[in-house]
Amino acid sequence: MGYSGAKPSGLQAPLWRAIAVFRIAALVYVAILVVRNVGHYQRPMLAWPVLAVTAAWTVVTTYAYADPSRRKPPLLVTDLLITMAVMASSVWIVGRAALESGRPTLAVAWHVAPVIAWAVAGGRRWGITAALAMGATDLAVRAHYDQAAFTGTVLMLLAATAVGYLVGLAETSQARLQRAIELEATARERERLGRDIHDSVLQVLALVKRRGAGLDGEAGEIARLAGEQEAALRTLVTGRAATVVDDRANADLMTLLGPYASANVSIAGPAAAVRLPSRTAGEIAAAVAAALDNVAEHCAPGTKVWILVEDEPAQVTVSVRDDGCGIAPERLAEASAQGRLGVAQSIQGRIVDLRGTVRINSVPEEGTEVEFIVPRSSIS
Repeated sequence: MGYSGAKPSGLQAPLWRAIAVFRIAALVYVAILVVRNVGHYQRPMLAWPVLAVTAAWTVVTTYAYADPSRRKPPLLVTDLLITMAVMASSVWIVGRAALESGRPTLAVAWHVAPVIAWAVAGGRRWGITAALAMGATDLAVRAHYDQAAFTGTVLMLLAATAVGYLVGLAETSQARLQRAIELEATARERERLGRDIHDSVLQVLALVKRRGAGLDGEAGEIARLAGEQEAALRTLVTGRAATVVDDRANADLMTLLGPYASANVSIAGPAAAVRLPSRTAGEIAAAVAAALDNVAEHCAPGTKVWILVEDEPAQVTVSVRDDGCGIAPERLAEASAQGRLGVAQSIQGRIVDLRGTVRINSVPEEGTEVEFIVPRSSIS
């Protein structure tokens, strides 16, 4: 996890407030210890200016960390250095002999605050780095390396690790929550548009298709195109295969294709799951749904369809083949020249967005095969 202070998670705010409260409480504790032990210091008069600096820096950091725009490396580094300087001053003020005998430093407990701040701002790695720097300073000041001396450093390392881990969880939870909100809003908007389109555009296209079905010439062509666009639009608004999913997760393509199996539609593929990012799997499944709609629109009832999925190291290939009436070569060429392929256009659009390719092979009266090839190098 890298530096995240520039774009703080909304769930971090309570952690920064907790650091401020901890720093103030630690300052009170330091003040009590100074009052109780100042008579044993080597230079007691200098303890008060250092305590004043500690109090002033506590006020500065309380207000500075409250502003997300200030939670950047300059403030974090300054916080760490000032705290280390306060701790190091204990050698001169408290005295080496007093420290070796067990007297606390002038930054006791208070020195943990910047370590936690680093962990919140940059995660476990930053927190552990600050803990090691502060622990090394503490050991150098105490100048004795027994179990009691190492305990403080170990506790700081544990605190930095735990806080950094919690910050990572908080950011992940925040991202998932935001994604869930976006998905819900998308689903609601899709439902609203679907209702509006169903009540207007789809009915008009269906009417044009029915009225012009028996006509010849341009009127018949318009009716046919209206039928194709009705099928494409109905696939889009109903979202039969393009269910809104979390595109950061993985999905099994075979599971998404499973609902399309029927007496007329056979699905074959690997025995193992075909794992793809949810968005990729959803788009491929939506393209298959569009191909099936095309068969239902242009072929006779009962037309057999075979869906074959091939999961290869370099690519994923999905073939949709039927034994229907096929497509005349001149019709494909004409549609391509005019920039329209009906439902096939929505197929190509989805696969091209995945950096894949679509191949359409058709022979009149012998059926059509639509093949989608999505390279794994494009799947992230």
